Amino acid sequence: MVLSDRSIKEQMAVGRIVVEPCEPADIQPSSVDLHLGPSFQVFRNSRYPYIDPSVEQRGLMDMVEATPGEPFVLHPGEFVLGATIERVVLPSDIVARLEGKSSLGRLGLLIHSTAGYVDPGWSGSLTLELSNVANLPIVLTPGMLIGQISFMHMTTPVDRPYGSPGLGSRYQGQVEPTPSRPQRRSR
Repeated sequence: MVLSDRSIKEQMAVGRIVVEPCEPADIQPSSVDLHLGPSFQVFRNSRYPYIDPSVEQRGLMDMVEATPGEPFVLHPGEFVLGATIERVVLPSDIVARLEGKSSLGRLGLLIHSTAGYVDPGWSGSLTLELSNVANLPIVLTPGMLIGQISFMHMTTPVDRPYGSPGLGSRYQGQVEPTPSRPQRRSR
């Protein structure tokens, strides 16, 4: 079941769910608002002729820092990685969903392609997969509302939370936009 604002506050008060920083106004009826951090990972198209997900391609992306005075401009058709200001920590019996704000979606800004699911046991900031599907550039200012996270209580705690040894968790503890890391498992 999806946690209500009351349940979110209760879980946060006892430290089972962590969203830091979090102001009271950030807690919505069934989610918590998240804010955009200042760092962005931008593709360097001239370094490789293609993307190969099976290998690490050093230098495929470069970090760019924005400020409120010099925001990041996301052009039509462009894809970059950003991150939330907030650090999120989940216990082994709560899973979360990251979603965009409808006001930004109506302008053509998507905040995730496929990474909207936050596993039980997660700890770190959330990398955002930012895409502009509009016909005009979109200004992204550090600190702006960028998305929301909702929480669901699982039927039982998981046996192996995200970050457990042997699970292959590649992004635990991240604090800035983290580029793709090669998958080590194959079928």
